[in-house]
Amino acid sequence: MAQALEQRIYTPDEYLELELEAETRSEFRNGVIIPMTGGTPDHNELAINLAALLKLAVRGKPYRIFAMDQRLWIPDRQLYTYPDVMVIAKPLQLQAGRKDTVTNPGLIAEVLSPSTHDYDHGAKFSAYRTLDSFQEYLLIDQYRIHVEHYVKTAAHQWLLSEYADPGMSLALITVEVTINILDLYENIDVK
Repeated sequence: MAQALEQRIYTPDEYLELELEAETRSEFRNGVIIPMTGGTPDHNELAINLAALLKLAVRGKPYRIFAMDQRLWIPDRQLYTYPDVMVIAKPLQLQAGRKDTVTNPGLIAEVLSPSTHDYDHGAKFSAYRTLDSFQEYLLIDQYRIHVEHYVKTAAHQWLLSEYADPGMSLALITVEVTINILDLYENIDVK
């Protein structure tokens, strides 16, 4: 099935129709449908940990937190994708004519896996940067304690900070929240 989906060029509307009926999620990259593989338990735990920490921290503030199953549309790259975690300032902006696809994330986090590592660092990060609302990016390693934190400092400028010590704290700018790395990696068996 995955082979057949990748050989044909689809329109965004065809993709969206197929996605409604699909049992698993797929990414749409400029006409090509790419099936998304399931994550590891640690991958899921890290995404849930981050989403839970963010949800508690922004309670009563004008933000929405989404984890894993919320579709994002990036029009400049003709890309539909499902980031692991997104923070979106209210009001939520949806793709025109859709009730299930957001367009205005401020913070996006991806949990890295061997199959997505290069894509998440490269083409996907480049696509995210075309969104005016996008200000902050987290790349979280699931095999060792290591978080890359990118913050937009000016047009076409991003500042990178890295966190590799469980005793460190990560200060997010978009939502003004501090996250302890140890809390992020709770229940994750890393070396």
